[in-house]
Amino acid sequence: MRGPAITPSIPGRPELPTRGERFDELVLDTVRDIDTRWQDRLGLVEYAVEDTPQLPDDWSGETVPLASLVRGQGARPTRLVVFRRPIEHRCETRADLEAMVLTVLVEQVAELLGIDAEDVDPRYSSDD
Repeated sequence: MRGPAITPSIPGRPELPTRGERFDELVLDTVRDIDTRWQDRLGLVEYAVEDTPQLPDDWSGETVPLASLVRGQGARPTRLVVFRRPIEHRCETRADLEAMVLTVLVEQVAELLGIDAEDVDPRYSSDD
């Protein structure tokens, strides 16, 4: 059998969210929790999701980065980018994915604030 299993209510748009849309929503939910708690110290931060990092041709690192943090200057905001495919590649279940996204975001925010990751979010565990 070929074709969609569910007839979309809006023609040309899948009825169920795509893998990327589900990942974006997971990141957004996690960012909301963290940003609400630390907004007064974070200031203006842009959060983004990209499929993969753009690595230079001469890159010889052993692991692919899971996120990128670029500190803002002047009117330019800080930018925190999470890379979907490398994170998904390391996870087997939805629970693993949720834990990995939380870990990556908490560690990036902790680096930005200059505090321990355990202080950023009570759900974070350095044992993950």
